[in-house]
Amino acid sequence: MIDLASYMSESIRNIMAHAYLNVLSTPHEARFVARMQKLFSQSERRRKRLLTDEGLEVPPFLIASIATACNLQCKGCYARNNGIAADPGAPQKESLSADQWHSIFRDAAALGVNFCLLTGGEPLTRRDLLEKIASVDDIIFPVFTNATLIGPQYIDFFKHHLNIVPIVSLEGDATATDNRRGQGVYQRALLSMEMLHKEHLFFGTSITVTTENYRAVTSPDYLRHLASLGCRLVFYVEYVPFDESTQHLAFTDNEVAEMESLLEQRREEFKEMIFLSFPGDEKALDGCLAAGRGFFHIGPDGAAEPCPFSPFSDSNVAQLGLKEALKSPLFSKIRAAKALGWDHTGGCTLFEHREEVEAMLGK
Repeated sequence: MIDLASYMSESIRNIMAHAYLNVLSTPHEARFVARMQKLFSQSERRRKRLLTDEGLEVPPFLIASIATACNLQCKGCYARNNGIAADPGAPQKESLSADQWHSIFRDAAALGVNFCLLTGGEPLTRRDLLEKIASVDDIIFPVFTNATLIGPQYIDFFKHHLNIVPIVSLEGDATATDNRRGQGVYQRALLSMEMLHKEHLFFGTSITVTTENYRAVTSPDYLRHLASLGCRLVFYVEYVPFDESTQHLAFTDNEVAEMESLLEQRREEFKEMIFLSFPGDEKALDGCLAAGRGFFHIGPDGAAEPCPFSPFSDSNVAQLGLKEALKSPLFSKIRAAKALGWDHTGGCTLFEHREEVEAMLGK
C-alpha cells in the first residue's frame, strides 16, 4: 500500500524537478521553478500542521469548473451531460464571478493547496477570470482546453504567467480526435502546441482512455510524437460511460492493471515527461482520492462536490469558505461509509455508486 501523503508530495516534487526543468530557457523561468519548489515545501508543512492541530485534511489538488460556455460540441461530453457546459449565448448554469474565484483560490493557497485544475466548458472563454487568478502565484493552474482559442494573445499571456499551464485535450490521433471533437480540431490543436513549443512554454495534454485506444495512446511512437511537439505532461483520464451503449469502453480491473503497468514502463523510458492517470490505481492508494482525501471538485456555482463525476453537494465554497467546505458532512459520510474503497469495475468509483452517494444527502 502506498502512503497517500508521501505519494502526493513526491508527485508534486517530480513535476517541478523534472518536467519544468526540461524546458527552462530563461532566468525568469528558472526563478519561477526555484520559487515554486520552495513554496510547495512550505505548503506541505502547512497541510501537515492543519491535520495535526485541527484534524483538517487539506488536499494538495483541487478541480474547478470555471467556465459554462464551450465553442465545441464533443461527443459524450460529461460537462454538457451534467449541465455544466452550454453553447455560447445559450442559457447557462449559474457561475461565480472572477472576484469570487480569486477569493477561493487565495484561500486555497493559504491552506496549502498546490494545484488547481481548471476545466469547463472551455476555460479559455473566461479570459477575465484567468487574468484575475493569475495573480495567485502560489498555485499552479493547469487549464484543460480544446486549444482552438489559443493565439498570439494567449501565448503572450502564458509567457507572462507561468503558473497558468495549458493542457491540450486530445483523443489520440487525428481520426480519433476529429471523430469526437469535430473536423479540423486535431490540426488546430497541433498548431497551438507548435506555438507553445516555439516559445519554450511548459504544457501538457489530456487524453481520455478507453478499452479501444489505451494501448495506442500509451505506445512509444505516440509519446515520441507528443514529446517532439514539446509536450512534457500527459494526463490520462479513464472514460466514464453515460449510457449503457458505451459501457464496453470503460475499463475493467484488467485494463486498470495493464494501464498502470504500461505507465510504469513509460515513466522509465520517457524521463523527460510526467504521466498522471485519473482516477489511476486506487487500490494501491487505499481507495478513491475524491471527497477531499486527495482532491475535490468545485462546480461553476461554487458547489463543493466529491469529484467531477459525482456532482452532489451539501456545501458551497463561495458561501462557506474553502476551510468550512472541506468539513462537508457529505464528504465525511463518504469516508465513514468506506465509500472511497467501494468495489467497482474501473473508472470512477463514485460514478458507479452515484445512487449511494446521492442517498447520503438525505441522511
